[in-house]
Amino acid sequence: MPTITYIEADGEQHEVAVAAGTTIKDAAIANGIDGIVAECGGNAMCATCHVYVDPTWADRLPAMEPVEDELLEDTASPREATSRLGCQVAVGDDLDGLVVRLPEAQE
Repeated sequence: MPTITYIEADGEQHEVAVAAGTTIKDAAIANGIDGIVAECGGNAMCATCHVYVDPTWADRLPAMEPVEDELLEDTASPREATSRLGCQVAVGDDLDGLVVRLPEAQE
């Protein structure tokens, strides 16, 4: 079972084990981690599940689809080189140990 470490904007960390295939967004919501809003429910329409992937993991994630790239242009917190939408990244065993930071604001 892969684990994801979430680091909130204030530095608080949460390590959670998730079923393979769970998205970063769904795992955060299921585990009560603040900082993921997901207004659209994970349908790539709102960008309120914006996360910053730790640079050591960024190249291991699946390629970004054009809709995700477009939505990341209009996030509440600045886009960074490793920005992704949590609803668009499912975590498998190959991403066990993934680390993501949550932005200060989603809306």
